[in-house]
Amino acid sequence: MTRRLPYILVVLLTLGACSNMQIEDFAGTGPELKPEEYFAGQTKAWGIFEDRFGNLKREFLVDIKGDWDGTTLTLTEDFDYSDGEKEQRIWHITKSGDGLYEGRADDVVGVAKGVARGKALNWSYDLMLKVGDNTIKVRFDDWMFLQPGGVMINKAEVSKFGITIGTVTLFFAKDAVNRTGSFGGRKSAA
Repeated sequence: MTRRLPYILVVLLTLGACSNMQIEDFAGTGPELKPEEYFAGQTKAWGIFEDRFGNLKREFLVDIKGDWDGTTLTLTEDFDYSDGEKEQRIWHITKSGDGLYEGRADDVVGVAKGVARGKALNWSYDLMLKVGDNTIKVRFDDWMFLQPGGVMINKAEVSKFGITIGTVTLFFAKDAVNRTGSFGGRKSAA
């Protein structure tokens, strides 16, 4: 039995990491998500990061400026974290086919791949994530869902070596760009 225990643990971890959700399940749903249209102009987002145990570790706001030139969507994301840290990521996203997208950013390893169907976008990539004074390579599996009224919900599983280390949840809104907000000196959750 003790020799089979590692095998059983690997099988359980593999099964636990499998998702039944497929992007094709959303074909024909609405409102239709076209990233080059949704992110053109100003967008605001609110997000949290929870560790694999569901503990809130970080909160952040994101101001996003999107420019679509007919070929490339350039997204400038300015992050404002509850612990006072600020960060900027600039994405260059191109449409590579019907509902297919490729993206690049300085901290993304290789090319991010995305597929949009109906109201959903599945976006996956490897990212060099800053953790304290170190940087580690993690995998993001993002699912974005456009809702009526211009709100979009994004849930991303963050993993390392195939094991989930946390979840990022974001809410995007187009009509909220003039709203200001801050964390009012609150410290981040630990």
